[in-house]
Amino acid sequence: MAIEDIVIPQMGESVAEGTIGTWLKKVGDAVAADEPIVEVETDKVAMEVPSPVAGVLVEIVAEEGQDVEIGALIAKVDTEGKATGGSAESKPAAKAEAAPAPAEKKAEAAPAPAPAAAPASSAPAKDLMPMSPAVRRIVQDYNLDPSSIEGTGKDGRLTKGDVMSAIEAGTARTLDVQPASAAAAPAGPREERVKMTRLRKKIAERLKDAQNTAAMLTTYNEVDMSAVMAARNKYKDLFARKHNIKLGFMSFFTKACCLALKEIPAVNAQIDGDEIVYHNFANVGVAVSSPNGLVVPVLKDAQDMSFADTELAIANFGKKARDGKLTIDDMQGGTFTISNGGIFGSLMSSPILNAPQSGILGMHKIQERPVVENGQVVIRPMMYLALSYDHRIIDGREAVTFLVRVKEALEDPTRLLLDM
Repeated sequence: MAIEDIVIPQMGESVAEGTIGTWLKKVGDAVAADEPIVEVETDKVAMEVPSPVAGVLVEIVAEEGQDVEIGALIAKVDTEGKATGGSAESKPAAKAEAAPAPAEKKAEAAPAPAPAAAPASSAPAKDLMPMSPAVRRIVQDYNLDPSSIEGTGKDGRLTKGDVMSAIEAGTARTLDVQPASAAAAPAGPREERVKMTRLRKKIAERLKDAQNTAAMLTTYNEVDMSAVMAARNKYKDLFARKHNIKLGFMSFFTKACCLALKEIPAVNAQIDGDEIVYHNFANVGVAVSSPNGLVVPVLKDAQDMSFADTELAIANFGKKARDGKLTIDDMQGGTFTISNGGIFGSLMSSPILNAPQSGILGMHKIQERPVVENGQVVIRPMMYLALSYDHRIIDGREAVTFLVRVKEALEDPTRLLLDM
């Protein structure tokens, strides 16, 4: 036997502990080097911890839900062992071999099982599909039919990325809802208590702290998206061929915000004790929805990034968020945040500050509306913009001016090229 200890790895300077999430392997399972074996949730991000060696998982020291410090022992792997736990696919087979005697008893008992077979046949055999506990949790939360999703993992297994990509693309089918007769007799409890994850608790804490600490105020404006949409439609194919990434709206908004932050530096500042810290760079956080909650990875030095750099970085953040692979470094250092509630259909909202930042821009759904131009009523693709800001260091004039500069840049994208 050659036992290798598995410990919680270093996750960043500000992270001292985490919570064991879902074990992806069980005692007796074979593990490959660098293969994820457990999910660990911190107050910033949820991530998968890989095994540093190949072998067999012989002991799980830290149970699911247990708080553990960085460097703590969580499992042991025998690098010379052979798998004994058996795969998930082998268990039904073992039960089937041991089933002859019970089968005879069923034949003698009563014909009651016959009618029970009918609903079983209508219930999909999708649960037999190979899935890790983490993936199964997402499938169940969204009530998805896993057979409608193509698996790219080992042996065709579904990964988090497969499921979240299918959800975003709208290709994942949902399971049929039970008929009214079945719903009349609920099989489970009417309510359920689930412990909050460390990440969800931290999100709640930070958002409430922002409300309690900052003198938060929101100002609104609307922008005609005609020029941005025209530019995007004109160049999107050429852009995709040259940079191998789609041209989205976020690069326009990020660039517009960087220009406005340069003119109105208070929106890019933060309070530290009795001092105001002004940043001469723009680290723009981009709010991303992940299976574990809202996360805000940061575009470092966004003022120096091209449209292609921005789109590639955001696409990479989205993939890492779906796969649970965002790092602490990805999440730190933001000076301003952009939140796009429009992708979920939000027409108007007031975003909450991402402390200690002093400003956050809320984007919303693009909707055709009648507007007046030169005395004529015309239909234009309009979007409401919302800037929430800390009134302790940002005056109303500065907030309104910032939002107007963003509006002007989007309605005349040439300004983005001329740095105006």
